[in-house]
Amino acid sequence: MLSEKIKENTKTSHQSLEKKLITRMRSIQSKKDYANLLALFYSYFGGLELAINRHLDYSHLPDYELRRKTSALADDLTFLGVLLPTLAPKNALPEINNHYQALGALYVIEGSTLGGRIICKMLGQQMDLTNFSGMSFFNGYGDQTANMWQVFKQSIDKPVHKLKHNMIIQSANQTFIQFGNWFDPI
Repeated sequence: MLSEKIKENTKTSHQSLEKKLITRMRSIQSKKDYANLLALFYSYFGGLELAINRHLDYSHLPDYELRRKTSALADDLTFLGVLLPTLAPKNALPEINNHYQALGALYVIEGSTLGGRIICKMLGQQMDLTNFSGMSFFNGYGDQTANMWQVFKQSIDKPVHKLKHNMIIQSANQTFIQFGNWFDPI
């Protein structure tokens, strides 16, 4: 299955990004710190979603409109009283020039929802929040998160993508790497 191949072949870049994110999240002590983290996600995912939107074949993922993350990030930043940051420029993003590269990038975005609910609890405790206001991005699809991930995996595991496995995997790897670079200090 392609979804398993992506997981296996992106393990190193995924873990590198995860390490940066965990370090950043553990340092959050205030709503301002949290807003800064959300701004990084918004700018990167916003630029990435624009690139994906231009190339994704929606017939392979008819529920794509429900999967966009930028609007939840914008809602959270607005709730926190923060102006929306500029989107990541093209040179900060992985190359996305076709449907297969878009799928690889989308794998990373969709995968980010899996740990979101745990992150929600962790950050809520760190910042002493009693509800999830301002945490809609990390709350993902709520109780439907696991189901939405399974539907996404089924869509990329279809035989129609078989000839382009390497391109999809390479795009997912580049997305993890470029996102990790986005978190590096300038």
